[in-house]
Amino acid sequence: MFERTALPEGPRVISARLAGARSVSIAAYVLAGSRLESADEAGAAHFMEHITFKGTAAYPSTRAISEAIEGVGGSFNAATDRESTVYWVRVPRREAARAMDVLGELIVRPTLASREIEGERSVIIEEIRSYLDDPSEYGQTLFQTALFGDGPLGREICGDEAGVRALPAASIREFWQTTYRPANTVIAVAGDIDHEAVVSLAGAAFGTGDGPLPTWAPAPSLPAGERAMLGKRHTTQAQLIVGLPALPRDHPDSWPLAILNAVLGDGMSSRLFLSVREERGLAYDISSGLVDYADAGALEVSAGVDPAALPEALRAILDEFVRLRDELVPVEELDKAKRYLGGGMELRMDETRHLASWIGGQEALHDRVLTLDEALAEVEAVTAADVQRVATDLVHDDRLRLAAVAPARHLRGLERHLRLPS
Repeated sequence: MFERTALPEGPRVISARLAGARSVSIAAYVLAGSRLESADEAGAAHFMEHITFKGTAAYPSTRAISEAIEGVGGSFNAATDRESTVYWVRVPRREAARAMDVLGELIVRPTLASREIEGERSVIIEEIRSYLDDPSEYGQTLFQTALFGDGPLGREICGDEAGVRALPAASIREFWQTTYRPANTVIAVAGDIDHEAVVSLAGAAFGTGDGPLPTWAPAPSLPAGERAMLGKRHTTQAQLIVGLPALPRDHPDSWPLAILNAVLGDGMSSRLFLSVREERGLAYDISSGLVDYADAGALEVSAGVDPAALPEALRAILDEFVRLRDELVPVEELDKAKRYLGGGMELRMDETRHLASWIGGQEALHDRVLTLDEALAEVEAVTAADVQRVATDLVHDDRLRLAAVAPARHLRGLERHLRLPS
């Protein structure tokens, strides 16, 4: 399914050939995210992602960069996470060299001009404000702090407005210089292109460059923050997030946890969707999801509900946590969750961007890269006893954390409902 090459003092390159595909997708993972920042540097990784698009050695402006990709019908973007920053490009197959060149420019040869850094501060501040004004985004920020504390895993990846205003340009350049090295980058390519050609393109675009890299502090003992974090907003819909610490990224029980999540709240046939939305009519939107880092993780449920229904919705969610802990998932429901999870993986492999993300994300962040067949075998091997064992390990009253965004009167006394039913 894939081939890999580690260039001497250059990027690691992994590719998957998708015969007949008319597009080529390239994902470049820089192994540097917000987790590497000190408190004084908060927001530097995200700022770095922004400022690379303001100009490079070969493409001196945002317009020149955009036209290089959009001018041939392609699309591109970037995203900052806690442990990596990913840049991706999708272009017609014949433009693979152009796509690789643009990524190499963004990562290895940005200009980082002072004028552009100062101008981008206001753009990032507006982004931060948009998150604070969005109850669902604000709720997520509160929940991350409740679970992970106020350190690098718990604070907003973008930083806060005061910190971004005060962040020295020198700190941004230093972050780039110490982390945006070719040897600290994984290049993943999917499309109808052979691996040797991919390696040649990556070597030409990224070159070489290695050196000592900063390391992050271990995750704190979880949960690390307040039991409930409540945001007062004059909204007509409340945002509710409840969850608990889960598993680090490559834990042996990662696949049973993925099945647990599918049963609980991933999709329209999940327990939460059917019970909380369809049967009780308590939420329009409800789902569960997993967060995983190298040494920590979380299981969380998010819902948009009537503010007056917050206690009832919270109890309904906790009922489903307990049900997973105390009862075996029936065989038919377990099989359905496996088909849902496995089938979703299979369908995504038909699209070059998802395939590049699949192989690149594993090469960059996981202990090993699984083929699709290996992943499907892992899913199939999960038993109902595995799921219940994981739920038993995770679901405890003292591990629960809550975030809610709603009018103040509906938040009063909400925390006392954060108790598992006996």
